[in-house]
Amino acid sequence: MESVPTFAGVFGGGGLFGIGYALGVIHGLRDHGIDLTNSPMLGTSAGSWAAAATALNVSLEELLSLPVPSFPNPKPGALATVAKLAFGDRTAPNVRAVVTSVPRLRRVVLSGEHTPLAKLVAASSAVPGLLAPQRIDGTLYVDGGVRSGVSVDLAGPAHTLVVIAPLAGAMFGPFGNYVEGKTDKEQEKWLDEYGGRFLEFSPRQTTADIATRPQHLFSRDRAIEAYHRGRAETSDTTIM
Repeated sequence: MESVPTFAGVFGGGGLFGIGYALGVIHGLRDHGIDLTNSPMLGTSAGSWAAAATALNVSLEELLSLPVPSFPNPKPGALATVAKLAFGDRTAPNVRAVVTSVPRLRRVVLSGEHTPLAKLVAASSAVPGLLAPQRIDGTLYVDGGVRSGVSVDLAGPAHTLVVIAPLAGAMFGPFGNYVEGKTDKEQEKWLDEYGGRFLEFSPRQTTADIATRPQHLFSRDRAIEAYHRGRAETSDTTIM
């Protein structure tokens, strides 16, 4: 019987802003002695980029230096080509990504144990209408956020689950409240199955003020600011 990991992470979507915020929190936790680099991590959309970057030690600066595909972009593999510039063909068994299968639109969890992380993050971030679906092992997938922004209920067991929800909390008023409520229900399901406890992070008002419109989620400068705010938000968090 496998032992239950001390820490695991589950990270939600939110564009470049979400990547910046998630990596800020992850690096802030590292400052407190919690290093998720080798822990099980489950990411959705932007969260899959944060998980892959953490496992492979890729910096936010490296991610933000990547070219951004024009939208809409119907070219198959466009996002995977960009992701490969950061992650190459590397794999990581502790990284999994939530995707949505086409055409049935079911949530699916794919493992980075044998599949290159560049393909996983591309599939988990393929927003319908903006990017072509990503094909993996003969199946087409689109953004995991189509069905859920975080998918906490699909995370594996852990004594402490780090939940990072970049679009919950103070983000976008009622929308942030909706994501928060859905995430809370998913957490209840996870608790029923595994027990354990949560360390939860979603943007506080000062962080949410960085991105007040949907297009702000794709600003490099705002992503950098979100990183610093996310890192700062861990400073007064009760870790243990």
